[in-house]
Amino acid sequence: MSIITYIQNLYRNASMRWLAISVVVGLASGLAAVLFFLGVEYFKHLFLFQFAGLSLPAPAGEELFHGAEPGVFRPWLIPLMTTSVGLLTGWLVVRFIPETIGGGTDGTDAMINSFHNKEGRIRPLAALIKGLTAVLTIATGGSAGREGPISQMGAAIGAWVSDRFKFSAKERRILLLAGAAGGLGAIFRAPLGGALTAIEVIYKEDFESEAVLPSVVSSVIAYSVFTFFFGNEPIFGIPKFQFSNLMELPFYVLLAAFCSFTGWMHVRTFEFFKFRVFERIAARTNVILTMGLGGAAMGTMGMLFPEVLSGGYGWLELAINGQLALSLMLAILFGKILATALTIGSGMSGGMFAPALFVGGMSGGVVGNLAHRYFPDIVTQPGGYVLVGMAAFFAGVANAPIGPLIMVCELTEGYGLLAPLMLASVLCISLGKRTALYEHQVENKFESPAHVQDMTINILESLKVQDYFRPGRVTTLEEGTTLKAMTDIIANSNELYFPVRNHEDRITGILGVKDVRKVLFESCLFDLVVVRDLAGKPATLKPMDNLYTALMKFVDTAYGQIPVVHPDDPDVILGLINREDVFKAYRTSIDDIAVGENICYLKD
Repeated sequence: MSIITYIQNLYRNASMRWLAISVVVGLASGLAAVLFFLGVEYFKHLFLFQFAGLSLPAPAGEELFHGAEPGVFRPWLIPLMTTSVGLLTGWLVVRFIPETIGGGTDGTDAMINSFHNKEGRIRPLAALIKGLTAVLTIATGGSAGREGPISQMGAAIGAWVSDRFKFSAKERRILLLAGAAGGLGAIFRAPLGGALTAIEVIYKEDFESEAVLPSVVSSVIAYSVFTFFFGNEPIFGIPKFQFSNLMELPFYVLLAAFCSFTGWMHVRTFEFFKFRVFERIAARTNVILTMGLGGAAMGTMGMLFPEVLSGGYGWLELAINGQLALSLMLAILFGKILATALTIGSGMSGGMFAPALFVGGMSGGVVGNLAHRYFPDIVTQPGGYVLVGMAAFFAGVANAPIGPLIMVCELTEGYGLLAPLMLASVLCISLGKRTALYEHQVENKFESPAHVQDMTINILESLKVQDYFRPGRVTTLEEGTTLKAMTDIIANSNELYFPVRNHEDRITGILGVKDVRKVLFESCLFDLVVVRDLAGKPATLKPMDNLYTALMKFVDTAYGQIPVVHPDDPDVILGLINREDVFKAYRTSIDDIAVGENICYLKD
């Protein structure tokens, strides 16, 4: 066997084909993450460090351009830069990608919307513009994260690859998630957490199981590409944390309760500014001025309170290491909520992922600091509460319990906090049921337009026409039958659709009563119009056809009845199947499934 033949055989294998394509998506997503991260860090160093003269803390794993002396202290440049970026973003959006206006919370939400409502399609230009403007937003101090834009860019890569291979909508959606997983796994340096977050964040109470393998492969490849350039050190330089005291669990319960409260405040503040402030301003002025106003407000706040600028991972590392005072953590917590609402709520580019982790981490830091202050013998590592708060907070507002949990374990390079992570995440999700960060997230697969066709096909494909059609004599019409004779036949029949035959006795069309109505009372046409002039295209079914095939023919022809023909002779009519018969069969099958599930439930 030649190498070419061997490769061809491998490609014909569905699993190997998915593996190869996922590797391609992972490579592209990893390179996109490298360029995006490099752009954010370089321009942030240029704009904030050199131009504005700010020396903001950076986490140990992201000190790319730090160490030199900052430029002259010019904080007044910050609102000028953020306002300029806001105006530029507004102009680019209005000019090139107007369909993205009001399209969701952030890039992650745009990916979710594409999965459910757009057959997994994302315009490459939209992802490119959103990515470039997100670089400028974060680099000039906008309170936004890298994860939303890179997940949208990775998703766009997956969708683009699907289009090149002419994949179906279902396959495109899977690669969409694989691309998003690659972006998240790379930018977070957490391959498993990134993959699981991508496949579960699209639902509130479900996950996309078919995308697990492609997402994991893509995330691992993207992570490998990213770490090749930037090393595999985790983002945070922090000590090891270990949960060992059962008496700490009540404090983690308090942490979950506090994170649920701050999560509710985070989402409600964002919604207030987005829908009640900025959307009303945009309706009275325009989108460009609205984004410029959001940039100006964010820049002014950042000039006065630099701790809320950009992603803020450096401040999180300080909190984890116990280097922030309680009062400062509280101030940063509520300041970040407002700053994020001003930035993302106005329509500027960026992600809600990092601000959510920031707010969650500071929420955990507040609880851990207080608990350590009053119960130092029980709470010995308050920094661990920052990490638990990050995962629990995001799990609550994004309804994603597994991905953030694994992500934090990868960030800490251990599972020492697994028990409190699990407890706090579950409690946050339970307490925050009515809080949802992402607008296009749906409850489960049953509520997703992406799976409506799948569920219909699965049921109807198991049902056969032979079990639901009505056998018997069927009235047929000859092509040359005149309108006058036709009206007599119709008047003496209960049927609404009539198969039409030619002189060779072959079925050439279907005539519906509705097609005759428009000439039924035109007596001057009685001898001029014949059946051939009014009949529609032919459509038949065989007894062994499934009801999904029947449904598609009803949709394609708009007929109410279709003749069922002999499997060996397509011109021998055995009877008719009605459109209502298909609907009734579907409803009966659904009811039978529901009854079966209830019986199983009662037995359990």
